[in-house]
Order: sequence, then structure tokens, then C-alpha cells
Amino acid sequence: MNLSVTGHHMDVTDALRSYVSEKMEKLERHFDQVTDIHVILSVEKLRQQAEATIDLTGTKVHAEAESGDMYAAIDGLIDKLDRQVLKHKEKLRDHHKREKFAT
Repeated sequence: MNLSVTGHHMDVTDALRSYVSEKMEKLERHFDQVTDIHVILSVEKLRQQAEATIDLTGTKVHAEAESGDMYAAIDGLIDKLDRQVLKHKEKLRDHHKREKFAT
């Protein structure tokens, strides 16, 4: 998994970078086919925004979250991405029962 964290109108500190990395591991536990993650953290006056694009096998997932606190925005982003990744994983799973058609 390649993780890149960039800042827009801000410097990304080591604490923010490690926090994002720690939270993204949750997504990798749920779905192991995550190939690339690009996170953009931005600040505009009182608005702290976090957005991410994840390359999965076969598709891309994008989410954005904003809050007054950067850590809260990252948490909201992770929650959104987690729901989307689990939904994608569910779509990939075969729900048809092969036993009925085998006989």
C-alpha cells in the first residue's frame, strides 16, 4: 500500500502523517486489495478539510470530510471511506448459491 499525504496551504507534520497512516490501516484490515492512497489535507480560515482517493483493484473510491478540527475531519473521512470500501467488497462477493445449480 502506497500512502501519500500532502497539505494544501499547510505543512503536514509528522504527527498528522502518522495519525493518517494509523487510521488507514483500518481500511487495509477490512479489504486487503488497497493499492494506493492519496490524502490531501487543507485549511481555509476556520474550515479544516481532508479528502482521499483510494485505488482498489478495479475501481477508485473518493471521499471528503470537513470540520473545525483536522483530527475530526480525518476521522470523518475514515468513516466515509470505510463504508465505501465495505460496500465495494460486498459487491465483489458472489451471492449466488452454486449448490442449487449443480444438480
